[in-house]
Amino acid sequence: MGYLGWIIFFGVLLVATSASAGFIRRSPITAFALYLVAGAVVGPALLGLAAVAFDGDSTAWLRPATEMGMIVSLFITGLKLRLPFNDPGWRMAIRLALPGMALTVGGLCLVGHFAFGWPWPLALALAAILSPTDPVLASLVSVDDARDDDALRVGLSGEAGLNDGTALPFLVLALAWMTGEMSGDAGFWPHWFSVELGWDCVGGIGIGFLIGWGLGHIGTRLRHFAPGVAPSDFLALGIMALAYAGAEALHSSGFLAAFAAGVGLRRVEMGVTHGHPPVGKEDDADEARHEHSRARAPAELLVNPNERATSEANHPAQTVGWVVSDALSFGETMERLIGAAMVFLVGVAVLPRFTVDGVLLAVALFFVVRPAAVWLVTIRSGAPWQRRLLFGWFGIRGLGSLNYLAYALVHGLGGAQAQTAAAAVLTVVALSIVAHGASTTPLMNWRGRALAAQEAAGPDVKD
Repeated sequence: MGYLGWIIFFGVLLVATSASAGFIRRSPITAFALYLVAGAVVGPALLGLAAVAFDGDSTAWLRPATEMGMIVSLFITGLKLRLPFNDPGWRMAIRLALPGMALTVGGLCLVGHFAFGWPWPLALALAAILSPTDPVLASLVSVDDARDDDALRVGLSGEAGLNDGTALPFLVLALAWMTGEMSGDAGFWPHWFSVELGWDCVGGIGIGFLIGWGLGHIGTRLRHFAPGVAPSDFLALGIMALAYAGAEALHSSGFLAAFAAGVGLRRVEMGVTHGHPPVGKEDDADEARHEHSRARAPAELLVNPNERATSEANHPAQTVGWVVSDALSFGETMERLIGAAMVFLVGVAVLPRFTVDGVLLAVALFFVVRPAAVWLVTIRSGAPWQRRLLFGWFGIRGLGSLNYLAYALVHGLGGAQAQTAAAAVLTVVALSIVAHGASTTPLMNWRGRALAAQEAAGPDVKD
């Protein structure tokens, strides 16, 4: 199919999924599942119109492509989490992203070695690649906007924001084991613990937060003193780029930096809004309550993007509202676009590489390893058992796993092991898109009904 044919194909696909969005939301089929099927149809197993190779030389494009989607999505995820740092949602996210991640890697590594006979280095590499959850494809179970403080959504969003960075040290360890660097270098273990594990996480979070917070303050102040109608999406893009590049230049996690930059920019919004609440008439009790509600609302709700040309950001809360609103609008569009493109490519590549081992690995991950790891790390967390079960199930795999696969392919994973890894990863990601996507709507609807019933029963009943 020629260039014009592909443009027509993607145009029809995007129009079809957009026009049927309402039907898709009420059905077990997600838009990402449709992109996956479309890719499979045009792939080499069916129509043969497209093909994707997975080896060290042919996948050089995959890492930067997936990284762009991850950076944008992680930044937007952090920006949506409008919670104080002492909120229980952050503690739950840390439980899931740190000890939960380590247990998932360990459990999946054991399954890979003893159930499939893979060498320990390959089993560990695949465990690290498949353990992080995905912030891009988890849109139906992640935080909707800054007003969303649902404990399940907050925990899953925070986990997805953190664990894409915390999984990389385990992949580095596996690749060093595979290439012999781990046993041949006496200083490997001190370096791994201090740099790959310690500085990678702490440095990434610290650098990203400082850049997001600092540039957010500077950008907000400049736009307040010199207002204009131009959108602030380039400011958000600059913060993402500088956070990621700054962290990578200092040998720490760029993914964690992107997430922390979003959190830092949200701290700016919270500080400005709380320090300079919107003012207005308070002639009666209703008006006073309205103004109090406005003062506590996210700043992006104080501005109307449709009135940009006629609006004057003469209040600090309005100024930061424009900045955050533009960042969210730009980021969410880029996130959906890149996510759709990557899922389409998974569909193109998956059928020729679909394996029984990959299916069994997905079953072990979805139904045993991830739920068991989550159940263990949420003991004494105060979360009810229903929420703990949902945390265990909603471990969606996606762009993060593709990015780590690309990283491994260009850092020592090659030959037959590379083909084994690619087949397993593509199979698990495709099954995750279908299985988790199909179960999201009924499970979240069930939870919504349960929460409504519990709220009616009394405030002491937990979900």
